[in-house]
Amino acid sequence: MRAGPHNALTDVPGLRVGHAALGRGQTGTTVVLAPPDGAVGGVDVRGAAPGTRETDLLDPQNYAQRVHAVVFSGGSAYGLAAADGVMARLEAVGIGVPVPGGVVPIVPAAVVFDLGRGGDFTARPHAGTGAAAFDAAAAGPIEEGVVGAGRGAQAGGLKGGIGTASVVLESGATVAALAVVNAAGSAVDLTTGALLGARLGLPGEFPPVDVTPAALAQLRELAGRKPPRLGTATTLALVATDITLDKAGASRLATMGHDGLARALAPVHTIFDGDAVFALSTADRPAPDPLELMLLQAAAADVVARAIARGMLAATTVATPAGTWRSYRDVLAGH
Repeated sequence: MRAGPHNALTDVPGLRVGHAALGRGQTGTTVVLAPPDGAVGGVDVRGAAPGTRETDLLDPQNYAQRVHAVVFSGGSAYGLAAADGVMARLEAVGIGVPVPGGVVPIVPAAVVFDLGRGGDFTARPHAGTGAAAFDAAAAGPIEEGVVGAGRGAQAGGLKGGIGTASVVLESGATVAALAVVNAAGSAVDLTTGALLGARLGLPGEFPPVDVTPAALAQLRELAGRKPPRLGTATTLALVATDITLDKAGASRLATMGHDGLARALAPVHTIFDGDAVFALSTADRPAPDPLELMLLQAAAADVVARAIARGMLAATTVATPAGTWRSYRDVLAGH
């Protein structure tokens, strides 16, 4: 298997991604835009402290068949307001479920906790941040690291962030993921210092790393330095494909995405986390036979794990009045 042209969520044709940062603070919003006629959506929420919006609509037994965008945001529950700005932008261009008098865009959302990590507890995304992320959305390469919803992210004592990855199956179908890595657990194998998700990388994707005894000791110290507090973590992911799935199939794809979280983070789905995985099917390719469906689901798990590892590699050290979060790369380099 090989990665798509950008090794990113946007390798699924029709998807666009945009990031926006709040003017102050260490927080932001990321939006994934579906094609104008929407995409089939699913979700699986497994963390004990989730912050979500419109996830009930993704239940296969409920009415709405397609979603028009998915929003990931910092700001904890306050950050759910960012979805209002995305809805307003979609309404302005006539995208949504037709109803008497207009349209209602379907925009599920989920948030990570980053309140106060920039030194100001009141700095959190709002409708304007969501609108800015919408305006920035584009196909093509996706910026990774300390951007969008990943600006205030941390994982296991290290700086977290946004990561993305893709794979093209032998059938020509694409499976891709985007993750916001903000976990109570660690993305590092603390016996070796390697990133847990890197072992699932495609050839050449993750170059070998030199972990000195001093760097390994530092990684272990950072992972155990500050115990998490209830509700102050959460890793979010979205996995997408161009294969045709119904809502039940999309929900199962999201479930498989959680296997990727479990391969790339330890521990995961804890009482401190609100872990949630969304799934989208643009339905541009035929529905899969049972074997292709199995391969699709297996690839979903791996591509989420790779996105998490890539987010950790792309993150850079951040120092704010609330503290300093060192990046994985800087710890390895001894900086």
